[in-house]
Order: sequence, then structure tokens, then C-alpha cells
Amino acid sequence: MRNAHDGYRSDYDRAVDAQLCAFNSAFADLGLRFRWDAQTLTSLAAIDGEHARVVAYIEAQQPHLLNAYSAEFLSEAILAKKRAHTPDALPTRAEASSGRAQRSAGFSIAQYFADDAGLPALAGA
Repeated sequence: MRNAHDGYRSDYDRAVDAQLCAFNSAFADLGLRFRWDAQTLTSLAAIDGEHARVVAYIEAQQPHLLNAYSAEFLSEAILAKKRAHTPDALPTRAEASSGRAQRSAGFSIAQYFADDAGLPALAGA
């Protein structure tokens, strides 16, 4: 059922929702016990590039994970799973309003299973 307020939501707000779903699904797929909310995601969007955003979050909010895994490994594992859900990155508000945001080429469930790198859940996450 469509929410009465959906008509007032911006494309950027819908992009935030899609990205949150993709990131939180990736965290769950990898057995990570944290979730992002809209405020976390939009504050990270000020950082250039998804890889740098994930690394900044891990270093600031989940540094215990760096005892077992490198920031590079964690970022790549998270982004591989996230991109299986949605390949697009969250644009900044300025990019979204100027129309410079990337358009998705599309995604199919068959591609998800074919492209799965077989990454296991992270131990102790």
C-alpha cells in the first residue's frame, strides 16, 4: 500500500531508502551486527566514494573489526554484497539535484547468484 506522503518524497529520499536496504542487506549477508539509518548514510555521503565511506564508518564506529580484518578487505566484502542488491552509489544532494547521479543499468536475480564471489560470513562480526 502506498503511503500518502510518498508523493512528497524526493528522488534523493527514495535513493537513500534503496541504499539503506542494500547496505543493511549486505551487512546481514556477511553476519555483521550493525545497521545504518538514514542519518548515518547521508552523513557518510559527504565523503567521496563508497569505499572511503565504508572505511571511514568502520574506522570510527566498528574499529574492533580491524583486529581481525583489514579495512580494505571489509570494504570490498561489504561493497561486493551491496552492489549485488544495487550497483548505484548514493549521490550527494548536490549531484542528485543537478541530475549528475548515475543511472542503474538494471539488476536481475540471476546476476546476483552468478556474480556472487562466495564471500563467507565474517567470523566474530
